[in-house]
Amino acid sequence: MDVTPVGVPVSVWIWAAFDPVLIAVAVSLGWRADQKGKIFIAAIAALAIALLVDWLLTLIGLPTLAPLSRSGPTLFPVRAVAALAWAALGYGARRLRGRWR
Repeated sequence: MDVTPVGVPVSVWIWAAFDPVLIAVAVSLGWRADQKGKIFIAAIAALAIALLVDWLLTLIGLPTLAPLSRSGPTLFPVRAVAALAWAALGYGARRLRGRWR
């Protein structure tokens, strides 16, 4: 049985990483994290919220940057790495802000 891999354009991968909901939630939760380990929790929460919002928008028919569907890819690895990066950026930005005061 031959399995054909799904070809996803790189532009969709990029849009998945720059999902505005993912960025807003990850940076916000990363900013509020008071320990480095909480960055991972912030990333997981941001990923879940962003996927839920994208799924709801796709369900009601509104266009999204990287839509979720039953037959399409969810791009979990890209979104997870992006959520971790955005949460770490929020965490680091707050630490830098504290040093300049």
